[in-house]
Amino acid sequence: MIVPISKILTKAKRQGYAVGAFNTSNLEITLAIVRAAVAQKSPVIIQTSQSAIKYSNIETLFGIMTNLANTVGKKVPIAIHLDHGKDFSIIKDCIRVGYNSVHIDASLEKFATNVRLSKQIIKLAHRKKLWVQAELGAILGKEGLVKLKTGEINMEEMMTDPVEAADFVAQTKVDTLAIAVGTIHGHFKGIEKVDQVRLKKIANLVKVPLILHGGSGLSAPVFKKAIKNGVSAINIDTNLRIAFRNALKKNINTKTDMIDPRKILAPSTDAMQAEVEKTIKIFGSNNKA
Repeated sequence: MIVPISKILTKAKRQGYAVGAFNTSNLEITLAIVRAAVAQKSPVIIQTSQSAIKYSNIETLFGIMTNLANTVGKKVPIAIHLDHGKDFSIIKDCIRVGYNSVHIDASLEKFATNVRLSKQIIKLAHRKKLWVQAELGAILGKEGLVKLKTGEINMEEMMTDPVEAADFVAQTKVDTLAIAVGTIHGHFKGIEKVDQVRLKKIANLVKVPLILHGGSGLSAPVFKKAIKNGVSAINIDTNLRIAFRNALKKNINTKTDMIDPRKILAPSTDAMQAEVEKTIKIFGSNNKA
């Protein structure tokens, strides 16, 4: 069932496990996330990107998430979150319809601008008793990876500074903080890493829950160490996409005469559910509902 994200993340931080924040854009992905949470008796965060909202519309997507959370997922705590909000109009729409949390991503701006923009959204959200996630440091994606390989940018310079993080939280009064400690959006095994020393320093100075983005390419031991060092939630998207695609290709190639969309997509939903369940166990949130 839908609960305040504060309830989910406060408990996770206190008890030393992490909650999975899984991206969705349709019925099948949302079903997989909710069914996995129920099967593992785990709290979960379902989140949407701006592009997912644009793909459908906010009312439809929010309706799918809330309906499934309050029916199929009625026995587990579920929160709905906007991931990487950069468009103020979309962030405001998410606050309006009732998201539990929104992410204001002004991480590419100068520190003072990031503080100013984050405070604007925090003021709006806190009026409705919603939580806000802000971001400090830059988490690379595919374009950034290319520049990293060519030496145009330095990963170290993109990471979150622990002292700045403490200052940022103090100035903004943000509820959760997304940090850059070496991960990359997408799936880049062997390249992604977590600067555990930096993470631990941030956790010692910042008392709000820390959020790790770009985690799909990390190994289970790295995840577990990051959680031990202070991460309370971890964003996962790419791994679900890969599971969906692989199951879909296998199903279509095996049953070439199949035309029922439900039968075509069901194995992909099952594959994503299995992936979410595996991730929940790694994060240690199973049996924490």
